[in-house]
Amino acid sequence: MSDPGRASVVGAGAWGTALALVLVERGHDVRLWSYESAVADSIQRHRRNPYLDGVTLPESLHATSDLTAAVEGAELVVSVSPSQVVRSVMQEAAPHLDSDAIVVSASKGIELRSLRRMDEVLAEELGPGLMERFCVLSGPSFAHEVAERAPTAVVVASRSQDAAEHVQDAFQTPWFRSYTNNDVIGVELGGALKNVIALAAGMTAGLGYAHNTTAALMTRGLAEMARLGLAMGARPATFYGLAGMGDLVLTCTGSLSRNRTVGYRLGQGESLDAILLDMKAVAEGVKTAPAVRELAHRHDVEMPIVEEVCSIVEEGRSPVEALQKLMRRDPKPETWS
Repeated sequence: MSDPGRASVVGAGAWGTALALVLVERGHDVRLWSYESAVADSIQRHRRNPYLDGVTLPESLHATSDLTAAVEGAELVVSVSPSQVVRSVMQEAAPHLDSDAIVVSASKGIELRSLRRMDEVLAEELGPGLMERFCVLSGPSFAHEVAERAPTAVVVASRSQDAAEHVQDAFQTPWFRSYTNNDVIGVELGGALKNVIALAAGMTAGLGYAHNTTAALMTRGLAEMARLGLAMGARPATFYGLAGMGDLVLTCTGSLSRNRTVGYRLGQGESLDAILLDMKAVAEGVKTAPAVRELAHRHDVEMPIVEEVCSIVEEGRSPVEALQKLMRRDPKPETWS
């Protein structure tokens, strides 16, 4: 293993804080940036983050709401803001990044206005020099379980094998294991698309259906993910690994899944506005779904589950009606591409 260095985590939500804890465990000098000064204050004064309830944070983790101070001098910069604000946050951070820093994206989503993946957003804001060593970190990893040191495996994707191995080493601990991959597009899409399928899985549970329905939905959801990935230049095999199937299983079945929770409450008859108003953290799938539908249309890819999720979150269709429409589609062979 290489010697730990200075690391910055940009985004102090539950996931960003959990990743900061992994880096601290590995021995890095970690600066955690929060947009909310009250959150940074809580971490500094009380060793608590309201987005990660019940976890006591180590004294060695330094939190700040000063973005410049957080990223200057960092050898490793992890971008973990909600996907819709990644551009503005990293645009502000970019002038203060070291030219030889490695930037890692751990945000899962598609930018709505541009339909860009996070790697594409960051390429526009960071420039070619930093993007030569750019990496994506994704996989089945609930923040609370990572913070509690539950054995976890993720994937680090980069077009630079050296950068991927460096980040793999930076995050490697006895309870957090990283694998490398060179399919950046596939890993990015897996992390974004599974959130939309998780909304649907939550809805079926909220409607009172159990294992048969969930298994069918996840399997056909994975087929939709792989179809769009193939059309956009990803390798289908990526969707059968940690960033695809692994994250899909976790997000569709785990009680800690924000997207599944939103779907469950929709299935129970609550309104989307009321659900989102009640939530402290972001459920990325709600905003990602319309972007994924538009990408599917652009690439002429059939994604019926995504279409029905959009009809619910955008047009107010009932989950019962959406499920009936899926089940009454014309019979056809099982195909994956």
